[in-house]
Amino acid sequence: MKNMLVKRLFYINRSVVIVLLCGLVSLVDAHPAFSQTDNSFRLGAGDRIRVTVFGHEDLSGEFEVDGTGRVSLPLIRSVPAKGLTLAELEQAITERLTPDFLKDPRVSIDVLNYRPFYIIGEVNEPGSYPYVNGMTVWNAVAMAGGFSYRAKKSEVEIKRGGDTAQTAWQDASPDTVVFPGDVIRVPERFF
Repeated sequence: MKNMLVKRLFYINRSVVIVLLCGLVSLVDAHPAFSQTDNSFRLGAGDRIRVTVFGHEDLSGEFEVDGTGRVSLPLIRSVPAKGLTLAELEQAITERLTPDFLKDPRVSIDVLNYRPFYIIGEVNEPGSYPYVNGMTVWNAVAMAGGFSYRAKKSEVEIKRGGDTAQTAWQDASPDTVVFPGDVIRVPERFF
């Protein structure tokens, strides 16, 4: 009897873990700032980064990904960064430095500031706000001063930072995760 109960609990716990993992995978796959195979952050316009080329302070510094998705660095000029992970950008900079300028450069990149997220519609203070890791729709609404008295709280929508189509608005729950560059819209109720 005791062994049967232990086996049943094992299968229930395993099923719960599988369901949670499937939900997490669909969340990561649905967002363009995260790759299809991992959850690595991908750079976009407005992200501020620190590039460190070890032993070469003149090539190191703080830079911003511009509107075209590129970073302008000393010596090697403009490097495409939009859509790359930090490791991919490190590799791209290393490759640009290696043939002509440095022998075996070591490059490190850190994100200093993420691009902002935006909230529009029926909140007390619509606008752009600095992104904070782990932020949810509820946190974003709170940062914007809360819902206005006309807000339709049950139908909040979110448009992911990389989406450009008008049909890209998705329904959002209070616990929906917000990413850098996202736009949150709180509609007006009609009664």
